[in-house]
Amino acid sequence: MRTKEGNKEKDILEAAVKVFAEQGYHRAKISKISETANVATGSVYVYFQNKESILLKIFDALWEQLYNEFKTLSESESFSPLEKIESMIDLVFDVFTENPSLAIVFVNEQHQLAKRNEEGFTNYYNKFLGVGEEVFKQGIKQKAFNESVDIKIFRFYLLGAMRNLLNQWAQDPKAFPLNKIRQNIKFLTKHGIKR
Repeated sequence: MRTKEGNKEKDILEAAVKVFAEQGYHRAKISKISETANVATGSVYVYFQNKESILLKIFDALWEQLYNEFKTLSESESFSPLEKIESMIDLVFDVFTENPSLAIVFVNEQHQLAKRNEEGFTNYYNKFLGVGEEVFKQGIKQKAFNESVDIKIFRFYLLGAMRNLLNQWAQDPKAFPLNKIRQNIKFLTKHGIKR
């Protein structure tokens, strides 16, 4: 039986992000992912059942990282709820600024993947959003946020705005620089939820 060795799984995931960003998930081939990762095509199947399992792992790793970082930050008493919400936005944009290909995959693939895999899609996504809701509730309780804002609507507003603006950035990076998007989302969020 073949065994897993080295950082092949990580190499495959990084290659898949590049290939999915360049070609789109549906047009991407396992052979192109293996070529980009510099591994044999058979090696991909040692780690992953199919192309969709690779995509699921990409999103699981993304949202696990964001959840763990935001959970730690949300538990800190040295930040106000508003600073925590701003930090949540920064965490997301930091990840995508460091890996623009991942931003493109997020914009193009997450929604459809989540619809196809309601049971199998990463639970870290909902955990991340749940922490955000708890921070928002803290802000309302501390009278820092407007209590008339519906938490669920705010959740989808914020992520929808980020997703849509990241999509605009992917189409025209010069017109929509990530840092400008980040600052505007933070400004609109901050001034829209403040009491």
